[in-house]
Amino acid sequence: MDRLLLSFYGDDLTGSTDAMEALTLSGVRTALFLDPATPEQLARLGRLGPLQAIGLAGTSRSESPAWMDAHLPAAFDWLKTLAADVCHYKVCSTFDSAPGVGSIGRALEIGARVFAQDCVPIVVGVPQLRRYTLFGNHFAAMNGITYRLDRHPVMSRHPVTPMHEADLRLHLAGQTDVPVDLVDWLSLNGADVDAATDRALKPAEKGGPRAVLFDLPDLATQRRVGHQLWRQTRAGRSLFTVGSSGVEYALVPEWAAQGLIEGAATSNSSVDAVPQIAVVSGSCSEITAQQIRTAGEQGFALIAVDAALLSSHGGGDAEQLRVMALARDALDQGRSVIVYSALGPDSMAAQRADQEPHAIGRRLGGLLRDMVEHRKLRRVVVAGGDTSSHALRELHVHALTVAMALPLTPGSPLCTAHSDVAAFDGLQVALKGGQIGTPDYFVAIRDGIR
Repeated sequence: MDRLLLSFYGDDLTGSTDAMEALTLSGVRTALFLDPATPEQLARLGRLGPLQAIGLAGTSRSESPAWMDAHLPAAFDWLKTLAADVCHYKVCSTFDSAPGVGSIGRALEIGARVFAQDCVPIVVGVPQLRRYTLFGNHFAAMNGITYRLDRHPVMSRHPVTPMHEADLRLHLAGQTDVPVDLVDWLSLNGADVDAATDRALKPAEKGGPRAVLFDLPDLATQRRVGHQLWRQTRAGRSLFTVGSSGVEYALVPEWAAQGLIEGAATSNSSVDAVPQIAVVSGSCSEITAQQIRTAGEQGFALIAVDAALLSSHGGGDAEQLRVMALARDALDQGRSVIVYSALGPDSMAAQRADQEPHAIGRRLGGLLRDMVEHRKLRRVVVAGGDTSSHALRELHVHALTVAMALPLTPGSPLCTAHSDVAAFDGLQVALKGGQIGTPDYFVAIRDGIR
């Protein structure tokens, strides 16, 4: 490796590829691992070019605080050994989380402890993805309209982590006792931004760790935030920070200005057509539902699974075999296939007492593995952030790199899979978050993008 500028832990897989894309497009050589990498795996990826950023894709967005207490310290310890200048706990740009599921507050506490850090910077705004933070309140766009987060038509009614508070400081107060201060837009555009930031990040005289949220409503402020983050780094010690891919987008101009990176895109943005693709979707988003319906109108075979049955102890195997037979038959007819467990937020299956946690993601991953092997497919899509994290592990993939950025879906690149199993090594994988993409997303992945 050259100087390792950044390491990161993504709280789900689609969020992790979002960060990887932001880095790769700026000339930062990046690899994303699904588990802590072995020296051999690092060496293999490093032969493609010295790595400047390394990510670890996790599942904490769909996990409990108790799970985080058990698993995040080891993950953070491994990232700490990499000795990057910055270590980033990567969360979704809509900050969806709750006290009992995907608690960003708990992850912040653990990271502050592992990295022995008194004050943790938080950066969530990403103008490139139309996510904005102003005076502590967060906004996200959908269909050309920008909504305050607690009024967003999707995030305000998310089935697992509904966002009822737009002020991110108040939202975090329900997840942690760590106080969260703010460096607001006025301070970031003031005469002495360095002094204002240093005052905000100064360790508390007594008590535990603190956190500081940075406003980020536009590209000019983004560059200032990146400069302020980089000012906090110290040789031989990683700066632990929490936030969206806004962290990466903020840092890359600073690295380019200092000559640490090439600062130029290294990824092609055109995608050739393929005869068939396979898609598995565990997303409950209405945006994904629109994309599934559009694909059905364009010749895709749509196969609904009984989500409650698929994820149960008693009926999961039988349901998986039923869907597998339908998917194979459709593939043999030359059709592309979408296997989905929900069609919008109102179609979620009722919870069952015998339901296995994360079983839908694993079962969908098993179905995807069978489809790839059955027809020797070379391109697939996994839709749903939580689903992606669990499904891709069923394909024996240990790492991803960016193959192509997709211009219609920033934050959701087409990736190349790296595996010790020949059927999956080199497989092209698009990982789509629920809120990502135009209605013809799946069709475009099959038919190509120019």
